[in-house]
Amino acid sequence: MNARYWLALRRKPGMFPALLALWGLLALPPVRYWLEASMTRHMIVQMPLLVAIGSALAHSLSRQQRCRIVAAAGGPLALLTLASFASTYWMMPRALDLAVASGAADAVKFVTLPLLVGLPLALAWRPLGVLGRGFVWTNLISMLVFIGWLYIAAPLRVCNSYLVDDQARAGWWMVYAAAGIFATWLGALFVGKPPATVDTPCAAGYPAI
Repeated sequence: MNARYWLALRRKPGMFPALLALWGLLALPPVRYWLEASMTRHMIVQMPLLVAIGSALAHSLSRQQRCRIVAAAGGPLALLTLASFASTYWMMPRALDLAVASGAADAVKFVTLPLLVGLPLALAWRPLGVLGRGFVWTNLISMLVFIGWLYIAAPLRVCNSYLVDDQARAGWWMVYAAAGIFATWLGALFVGKPPATVDTPCAAGYPAI
């Protein structure tokens, strides 16, 4: 599987260097310290960019190769479960504190968000089917609203690394992000692709949800 993956990246020679350069830019100490100095920048800018890097890696593969990897991993549900557990962990206040306080924990974040959230989620996206993708969107929106409300309403610091005001700002931005995602998703339902042009799920021995 790994050999096929790197072979696919060779077919798009500009993709991997660009993603690696973006990852390296985010990992540079001045950039990393600046992003992580604010809870809002940490959660709303840096972490989504790391997830997007993993997603772009998945999209560098052909559809057939993605389907083979999904089948080898046990189907889209296995990949979705992996991405859900990894993303939930990095939404926890304790995980944010560790990432800020420990270089080792921050390095783990830089590896796991692309490879255990962005990559598997992008690989599983089309095989999940319409209902499965709707389940992902609704869970993401509800999680953002719930955690955002928690950060806004908490009278004390939930994360030791950030002040209450910064925590509340991050919470509001999470609520705004949830509203934006919901509006985009709702709009896509009305102006999406015609049925004839939508890709069919991978025929790899497992059903689409």
